[in-house]
Amino acid sequence: QEKKIFMVQGPYPIVRHLLRARGWVERKLPSMGRQLEQHHAPHYAWPPAEEEEEKEEEQCDEDPSGIHDLMSYLVRDRLPNFIWTNFLEATDHELLQQDHVVNHYARVDAFTTKEGLCLSLQNLPWIEQADPNTFFPRCYRLGTTDEQEAFIEDFRLTAARSLLKLALEEAGDRPVRTKQVPNSAKRAGWHRSHVSHPKHSTAPAGSPLYPELVEEALEVCKQHLGVLRHQDIDRGTPSPCRTCINWDRFLQEYYRVAHEGAGLVLTRQQQKQCQNLLRHLAEQLPQLGMEGKLNIWILKPGAESQGRGIVCTTRLEEVLQLARGFTAPSVQVGRWVVQKYVEQLLTIFGTKFDIRQWFVVTDWKPLTVWFYRDCYLRFCSWPFSLCHLERARHLCNVSVQKWYKMSPDQDPRVPPDKIWSNKQFQEYLAQLGQADAWHQVLVPGMKAAILNALRSAQDQVGFRKGSFELYGADFLVGEDCQPWLLEINSCPTMRPSSAVTRRLCANVQRDTLRLVLDRKNNPTCSIGAFELIYKE
Repeated sequence: QEKKIFMVQGPYPIVRHLLRARGWVERKLPSMGRQLEQHHAPHYAWPPAEEEEEKEEEQCDEDPSGIHDLMSYLVRDRLPNFIWTNFLEATDHELLQQDHVVNHYARVDAFTTKEGLCLSLQNLPWIEQADPNTFFPRCYRLGTTDEQEAFIEDFRLTAARSLLKLALEEAGDRPVRTKQVPNSAKRAGWHRSHVSHPKHSTAPAGSPLYPELVEEALEVCKQHLGVLRHQDIDRGTPSPCRTCINWDRFLQEYYRVAHEGAGLVLTRQQQKQCQNLLRHLAEQLPQLGMEGKLNIWILKPGAESQGRGIVCTTRLEEVLQLARGFTAPSVQVGRWVVQKYVEQLLTIFGTKFDIRQWFVVTDWKPLTVWFYRDCYLRFCSWPFSLCHLERARHLCNVSVQKWYKMSPDQDPRVPPDKIWSNKQFQEYLAQLGQADAWHQVLVPGMKAAILNALRSAQDQVGFRKGSFELYGADFLVGEDCQPWLLEINSCPTMRPSSAVTRRLCANVQRDTLRLVLDRKNNPTCSIGAFELIYKE
């Protein structure tokens, strides 16, 4: 009568415990009902991922009198009024009644898959006065012919800009040396994954670069600047990548400079031209600073999660081989996305990290978004290096890093469990003299990126009243403390991997229930660390 029957599917002992404490009764999954009838000890339908979580589960669900199991058995044929589950099919939504509360919306893959987010943000300028290039590293779906061609052009243009940057690394006419393998990396024997691949080079390592290389890069960048300034509209200037340049030769020579240590010599005039061009390009390209100079790209299966199948590469031909299905047979041909790697990023103690940031959508019409003020950082296991592209250095996912031990060369100040709270990060920023960066740059940037992503996909989502959803957005932080959105996850993990995540994951589940249940009857109740950041 009170409509307080719930169902939980998945590893969420905290949610179950909190609902029972509110006087709710669980409708267990059918297999649980059969177990009760056979007088088996009640356990849950999922195997806990870790031993400590199993202990937590037992502690949360202690039921000496068996009253919860009895009530669960009695309501086994009743439809639950509240459902918290890992995943809900679109067809399941049609079976729900209006007063059912469920923790998912349908068709959220428009922004919770890598393919979907890539496509939705491409359409953002048509919906909002916002440029995705200011918060989302440029991204292409390789299964689409137009986007594959656009990526090839982007790769070439980035190589030309990178060549100019490399040429300016040392002033004057002295040769520029670009290959720096850290001694620590040599000691650890990790240079097998160095970004250079001499077998790809068409020229002997000691042979001179062809003299027109810098002039060609300058010409390509001049033409691209004209396109960006719309100077090509009246003249019909062709794409800078369709000019009379042998791009295969140009890229092979660029690889030699960027990854194999070939020397560059600039005249004073060329040096000044490079400086002027890059300054003007920076006014047109928001990502010029973060893209670095080694032209690293990251390939991701379009619909996978937890770091599965992700690789970093510096070679155009390797990207195209993946796109055409020559490798990685487990990934459907054409379902890859390729994204510019953030080369100029902020590290902590010489180690890459990212930020997992939660938010909740409680309505899509009008769009209503709640931002969680607490979040956590995830560290890699090995020191950051652009000369080595192993997963242990570049993928911050807990599901990836749990397979790696901390490197002997890792700074001892990196936490052993590879997790920090945002409070610890704020203290670190203060030590860098950037005490205001969290509240003035990072948080506003993350909020804006989340809202733009949601608005870009709003028309695609299957909307229903009574639903809500908790999401986890992943961000990298640039050298200037600007956040860069990488992806948005539906069903972010609540399995604690550290003392920090055990506390924060429990808190966000508690506050989500306050937000979606308690607040209905008491609009002034505490909602913990949630804050309303948008309501249409």
